[in-house]
Amino acid sequence: MNEIAWFLIGLPVAVVGYTYVGYPLLLWLLSRRPPRPTGPVQSALSAEWPSISISVPVYNEEAQIRGLIESLLALDYPADRRQILIVSDASTDRTDEIVREYAGRGVELFRVPARGGKTAAENAAAPRLRGEIVVNTDASIRILPGSLKPLIASFADPEVGVASGRDVSVGRHTADANLGEAGYVGYEMTVRALETRAGGIIGASGCFYAIRSELHRTPLPAHLSRDFAAALIAREHGYRAVSVDGAVCLVPRAGTLRQEYRRKVRTMSRGMETLLYKRHLLNPFRYGSFAWKLWSHKVLRWVSPIGAVPALVGLGLLAGDEAWARWALGTVAAGAVAALLGARWPAQRPVPRPLSIAAAAAAANIAAVHSLIRSLRGAEDPVWDPTRREPVLPVGKVEA
Repeated sequence: MNEIAWFLIGLPVAVVGYTYVGYPLLLWLLSRRPPRPTGPVQSALSAEWPSISISVPVYNEEAQIRGLIESLLALDYPADRRQILIVSDASTDRTDEIVREYAGRGVELFRVPARGGKTAAENAAAPRLRGEIVVNTDASIRILPGSLKPLIASFADPEVGVASGRDVSVGRHTADANLGEAGYVGYEMTVRALETRAGGIIGASGCFYAIRSELHRTPLPAHLSRDFAAALIAREHGYRAVSVDGAVCLVPRAGTLRQEYRRKVRTMSRGMETLLYKRHLLNPFRYGSFAWKLWSHKVLRWVSPIGAVPALVGLGLLAGDEAWARWALGTVAAGAVAALLGARWPAQRPVPRPLSIAAAAAAANIAAVHSLIRSLRGAEDPVWDPTRREPVLPVGKVEA
């Protein structure tokens, strides 16, 4: 019986340990190799910065579309080399009207006549994008003024097909039930930086990433995730995707854990469907380290929460004879109580950080299981309901 209990505990612990500790450690070891020589950025680019198209799909964003456009116009990039296209997914509020006010400043509006979702809107807008490089971003985030040029400079390397920005999670000191999300975002950005040094990332940040226009024009089914697919498409065409530390964008945390949970379920479900659509990239004999990264960073991370059930059973089998097993079960129970308290904390009061972290961790793992079940059932999410977030704080007042 003890052998069975140890197996039930050991296998899930080994998977989680490899996924969150072993994999980054292996990336770090691989990144210790001498970097490939690169020439000056401007010599690899043309004499001028390449032409770019900034594409922003939106749906009913009248509350913050003006702030978004002003922030895009303030980016440090030659105006004559930049196109800004706001793609309205059949918005029903004043979003389109506000965008038209900026026509004199070069901001263009493309309205999709019938709502079809983010990816469908991007597919429809692709022929209207004139830039050599397409920059994708969201209405709720803010790109720091000096972040665009470092992102575009990555394309000086002819092997780079996709460049992803570095997300910084921001929020208020009060009325924020999701402080734990900041820790996860920081960890994810660290992993992407290590993946970049070890050859390239396997998924871009949907908040802020750039892609060569010929890759962006690749059609994609409406229920899939284009930001994840961007890196996959780049690999299929012989390019690599990188994360750029100097390309910072501020991502406001969702105001409640419920909002964040819904966003995670939607994001992970679409990610699973996207990887299923591109499942040939999981073949290590053909795609080598890229396939290894997909298995380690995505597949194992999605399935590892399922291991909690056998692990708890194993602890229960050992609890009668082993004090450490009883202690472990007590710790799990305390964590579950902390997660419940954090999830139900009054919105008007700041959440204690330990409770927030416990709640965020629990929500992320439950969301992964929920997403996996939805994907196995064949559920699709072509029409997205954007997460409504608090406005980004001024840069000087950011709490990361």
